[in-house]
Amino acid sequence: MDSHTVVRQQAAHDAPTAGKLKPNALGVLGILFFVLSAQAPLTGIAGAVPVSVGIGNGAGVPAAYAAAGLVILLFSVGFVAMGRHVVDAGAFYTYIGKGLGRTTGTGSAGVALFAYCTIQAAMYGLYGSLVSGLVAHHAGLDVPWWVWAVATMVVVQVLGAVGIEMGAKVLAAFVLAEFSILLVFALVTLFKGGGPEGLGFAQSFSPKAALQGAPGVALMFAVASMFGFEATAIYGEEAREPRRTVPRATYLSVAVVTGFFAFVSWMLISSYGASGATAAAGKALESGDATVFVFAPVADQFGSWVNDVLPILLATSLFAGILAFHNSANRYLFSLGREGMLPRRVSTLNKRHSPWVAGGVQTAIAALLVVPFALLGKDPVLTLFSWFSGVAVLGIMLLYFLTSVSVIVYFRRTRLDTRPWNTLIAPALGALGIAGAIWLILANFTTLIGGDSGTATWLALSVPVVLLLGAVTARVVRGEASAAA
Repeated sequence: MDSHTVVRQQAAHDAPTAGKLKPNALGVLGILFFVLSAQAPLTGIAGAVPVSVGIGNGAGVPAAYAAAGLVILLFSVGFVAMGRHVVDAGAFYTYIGKGLGRTTGTGSAGVALFAYCTIQAAMYGLYGSLVSGLVAHHAGLDVPWWVWAVATMVVVQVLGAVGIEMGAKVLAAFVLAEFSILLVFALVTLFKGGGPEGLGFAQSFSPKAALQGAPGVALMFAVASMFGFEATAIYGEEAREPRRTVPRATYLSVAVVTGFFAFVSWMLISSYGASGATAAAGKALESGDATVFVFAPVADQFGSWVNDVLPILLATSLFAGILAFHNSANRYLFSLGREGMLPRRVSTLNKRHSPWVAGGVQTAIAALLVVPFALLGKDPVLTLFSWFSGVAVLGIMLLYFLTSVSVIVYFRRTRLDTRPWNTLIAPALGALGIAGAIWLILANFTTLIGGDSGTATWLALSVPVVLLLGAVTARVVRGEASAAA
């Protein structure tokens, strides 16, 4: 009997409340809403598109989203193939462990937790700042940003403990609202034949357009906007017929997210005219409010009321993303507790089969990441949001790469699936594309975090350090388990 089995049996004996998450709780659409919430469509469009157009490849930004979607789609082929044989809330941790060994797998679990917790903390920074401004504008109350962030942590903790179905319903309402207004704007613009220069398809999707300016910057932000789609596998235990539901949800998520970002960004550029979009985005960036680039044409289309509604939808978009990443992170903690890598109490479930202890730990981590920025008086957008969102993207891309390599190794060894495209060719192409994306992220990391080179260096180094610490922890725990056996 190996140490892994000993640890799991001991955990099952000592903690009877540690078991399976609630089965058959989510269908394809439920999982899709969690993914779209993590994507935070309005946040992604209003935050990333102006930067990509202004300092990236201008009107060619939609092509960058299409290219990023292709890379993620290739990755998804192997990801789905692995998911048919491995169903676990640990997702990346489990998948990487199956192919590259439990030490690397546990190290990757540390990176996954780091990525999900830092992106959530980043969202708290932007969310707190935005809500503080909205309340001051509409109610005349001047409340610090961190008060709203901490109060929302309590709400998120409660929703996470209530159950996955309630979380899915809350997210569905928020996602549909933000998704709908942007999609309707894009469709109206399309049916009107575009802006002053027409639709400008060639100006946004031709190879020449894609490669103009600084395409690496645009591709980097496009890849960052895809963050969160992998959550489809995290909810495998709670899905109805996971071996069918998870693959469908994964491919649907990639298609919807890619299509949405490429289409909406194309229509935004068209509304300005391809020749004037870059200057308009640059002007918005210089003003200090990049969202103007997105909100202005939507308001021109639908009326000035949009300027009051869109900031509120941006806040709910961030809230939805925060809740989605809370659920992803607490399932990693739950899985690690169940595997004996963390104290077994972390895998305790409540009567609703929700990992409420893991949720509490995750909320505590969020507070530990956010509160120091408040105590030091740091700008929540320029530091907390910018720094942590950049490091989270770097961490998750490393996990994509390790997963692609693990898929190839796992199926070459087990031969459980011998389809060359699904288990070798697509994962290899995906790994190459992701490696290229990581190189672009590192080359432009100072731009991504909006900071200086020194800050960029130590933030980038934090990812491999977390991977190493996780791997060392795994070896120590296994050693202790072997000694106990």
